[in-house]
Amino acid sequence: MTRDLVLHDWVVVAIALASGCVAGLLVRALLKWLAKHALRTKWTGDDLIVDSLRTVAPWAAVIAGVAVAVSALPLTARIGGLVNQSLTALLILISTVTAARVVAGLVQSVAQSRTGVAASASIFVNITRIVVLTMGVLVALETVGVSIAPLVTALGVGGLAVALALQDTLANLFAGVHILASKTVQPGDYIRLSSGEEGYVVDINWRNSVVRNLSNNLVIIPNGRLARTNMTNYTQPEQKLSILVQVGVGYESDLEHVEAITLDVVDSVMADIIGGVPDHEAAVRFHTFADSRINFTVILGVGEFSDQYRIKHEFIKRLHQRYRAEGISIPAPARTVSLRQDGPLVAPSGPPVLPHQRDASSDALLADRQP
Repeated sequence: MTRDLVLHDWVVVAIALASGCVAGLLVRALLKWLAKHALRTKWTGDDLIVDSLRTVAPWAAVIAGVAVAVSALPLTARIGGLVNQSLTALLILISTVTAARVVAGLVQSVAQSRTGVAASASIFVNITRIVVLTMGVLVALETVGVSIAPLVTALGVGGLAVALALQDTLANLFAGVHILASKTVQPGDYIRLSSGEEGYVVDINWRNSVVRNLSNNLVIIPNGRLARTNMTNYTQPEQKLSILVQVGVGYESDLEHVEAITLDVVDSVMADIIGGVPDHEAAVRFHTFADSRINFTVILGVGEFSDQYRIKHEFIKRLHQRYRAEGISIPAPARTVSLRQDGPLVAPSGPPVLPHQRDASSDALLADRQP
């Protein structure tokens, strides 16, 4: 210290610290009031910004009070500079963590608005958070006087060794970025792989993709495998899709009447059942003269992939009931088998002799034939 502390110094320090704490509390109360108003807006970005400021703004006020208190003390230039650098670095770190939360939240909000689902691709969120935190730490180190040039060089050399050791992990990372950037698969899509796995894409993170099947189980698929395999996306380019139901009627049926009845049932299902498409143009296509009936295909529309089971269930029930009411038969395959022989059957006399049964006479006959 350049001189001894006096009562005036302690009074100034106390006032500065108290002012910083009071300012922090007032700012926190103000931001709490703003957060209530931000909830009323449709945009989620203002909620994230206000929530993050509730963390950094009070701390900034307290650090400012500490800085004023330190400046009032009779410290040497070296000690005062170290204290100021430390406070500045602390403020930078707090701001970096807050900025990482804000940016990651905004990225997640954009992903939600693009995909239209509650979950989002966390790979972009994690990459954004890591980049912001890394930049903040480097700036904080530079503030306290640590040269970051050798550190960056060391990280570059060490990164090569890490890349060689984590080839599979990095391959999955870049495969996930490629999948999302090319928009072949997005969270919320219903996909089916050539190996048989299928379900809704819940998340695509830095290593694997999480798929939830219809039985509500999670299937974990590495991003590299997902990028290489053949896949059917039932959500793109359009979520609505058409399904086919095979039906057959007897040869005695009036096909014009059958078509009209079937279309009427399709229209009722499309209008009444959840998952149907009311504006779907129903179609009936006769295609085969089978052995016992005339087969045709009914084309139905569903809102998404999982709706097809409910639509098929209700359509088959209503169609069967309507056909019975209209007297339209759905014959089952039948075969008539006739047996014919040239001459009359002659029943053998005596009891049948099984090949493996022998009696005393047969044993004696076999003994005479042996040399």
